[in-house]
Amino acid sequence: MPRKGGSKVYDEVNEALLSGEEDRSRSPLRERPRRTPLPMVQLSVLFFFSVAEPLTSSCIYPFINKFVSELDIIGGDKKKVGYYAGFIESLFFAAEALFVLHWSRVSDRIGRKPVLLVGIAGLCVSMVCFGLSRTYLGLVLSRCLVGALNGNLGVIKSMIAELTDETNMAQGYALLPVMWSLGSTIGPLVGGMLSRPHDHWPETFSAPFWLKYPYFLPCAVVSAVAAAIFLVTAMVLKETVKKPEPSSADPERFDSSRNNSSHHEDTQQQLPVRALLTYPILLSVASYAMLAILDIAYRAMQPLFLSTPIKLGGLGLTPASIGALLSAFGMLNGIFQALYFPRIIERFGVRLVYLVGICMFVILYSMFPLINYAATVGGVNVVVWFLLVLQLAVSVAVDMAYGCTFMYIAAAAPNKQSLGATNGIAQLAASILRAIGPAMSTSLFAASVENNWLGGNAVYVFLVALSVLCFWVLRRLPTELWNKY
Repeated sequence: MPRKGGSKVYDEVNEALLSGEEDRSRSPLRERPRRTPLPMVQLSVLFFFSVAEPLTSSCIYPFINKFVSELDIIGGDKKKVGYYAGFIESLFFAAEALFVLHWSRVSDRIGRKPVLLVGIAGLCVSMVCFGLSRTYLGLVLSRCLVGALNGNLGVIKSMIAELTDETNMAQGYALLPVMWSLGSTIGPLVGGMLSRPHDHWPETFSAPFWLKYPYFLPCAVVSAVAAAIFLVTAMVLKETVKKPEPSSADPERFDSSRNNSSHHEDTQQQLPVRALLTYPILLSVASYAMLAILDIAYRAMQPLFLSTPIKLGGLGLTPASIGALLSAFGMLNGIFQALYFPRIIERFGVRLVYLVGICMFVILYSMFPLINYAATVGGVNVVVWFLLVLQLAVSVAVDMAYGCTFMYIAAAAPNKQSLGATNGIAQLAASILRAIGPAMSTSLFAASVENNWLGGNAVYVFLVALSVLCFWVLRRLPTELWNKY
């Protein structure tokens, strides 16, 4: 049937569209775009920098429960260690939540590099203070200091997004968990092997100082690494935030280009926080926050479970054994992420990999009572070690979810000038839940054992239910990433 008023125009447009489809079907542009090479020098500095935070946080895990038990705070009741140790682990994230959005927005204005240098300096000073603390208040203040000065992770993710594009973003973010794993490998090893040096090397560390401060040595070593990272960052890292170009002084030229450039200028300015609360950003932030609380609850409870006596629901391992086990996981996880994460993302997609990672928490939490039961029956034997290794292998899939959620957040930012603020919102939400996670999981562990709730296993039932709830909420994530900028 002919169309009224312009059938000839319709036929011409239709013919052009059809011919365009045929041309595109034969065009080589339909093939996968060539991957842009990564700027490895700048990324290497960022990855070296990203080692600092997991290094400083994980080095205390092998000895924090022993450290707290030696203070007067628990009154000799070892069942209460979980309450106080979890509180210390949560303080860093609580303090970070108060300041991380501020640091992220500051990095959008003055640049990423100055903010990173302030953060790494805070890590360096706080670890020295932590090792020299002899009271519970001293431990609390040192962790609050590092949290208040630290906006590192959100700024690092912003810089990676600015240094990559859609063809190599997965490859760039894949290396971030690798470096986190490296820090998680070295940290427990340093904390487990170097704590209480007078007991291991009495001839070398015979001074009264090492008896008074038995946990200073691992803190001092980690602080020295942070100082080295500060120097490398200051000398090598280049700023990625570009200063806006001055507008033309020619009024006629400005007026003639106003209509063409006004939309670009509007979309490239730093937006207020309220304007960033869009559906893509909120859902991406929720994916990061829920992953954060599930993961930090697991990471905080793991060393507590490993150090708690078998009759109280744990395994009764020594700090050295805990450090070696956690370091082995960090090494395994780092190798896997570096070799396979980009390939897995390319094969299965971001959404599926992320949701599988969330599902793995159900298995991780369910294995804790199984491992304790095996130890109760036969002691810490081959079966127990096999189950521990299996649990660590399952947790590798969890860390892949981090790279996925970082990609969602970077792609959800409306423009480059708001990238830091977007990551700051995400880091704020994650920090709040990370502040809750350690105290929640370790306190529930202690309460379950102390009150014999569900045979001491109530904490695992709660965490499995929380994992299922998070999976149900995050099914709404899109299959494809949001349109970047």
